[in-house]
Amino acid sequence: MKEKIRNILGGALPLVDLDSQFLMAELDSLDVTTIMMLLADNFGIDVDATDATPANFKSLDTLAEMVRRKQNADA
Repeated sequence: MKEKIRNILGGALPLVDLDSQFLMAELDSLDVTTIMMLLADNFGIDVDATDATPANFKSLDTLAEMVRRKQNADA
């Protein structure tokens, strides 16, 4: 899942260091919105403003965990 997210986001956000353990610090509001839309579209989940937290956007690992939680909640 993490590699799939990296591939999806890497094309849309080429200047962002996706390997950073402080990913949220690298993002502006447009980047966060882009990530939310791409994850929703690619994984068939609902991602809203309440999900755009430092805990969820800390790293690719935390983004992947958020996607897994949302997929499990929808199942």
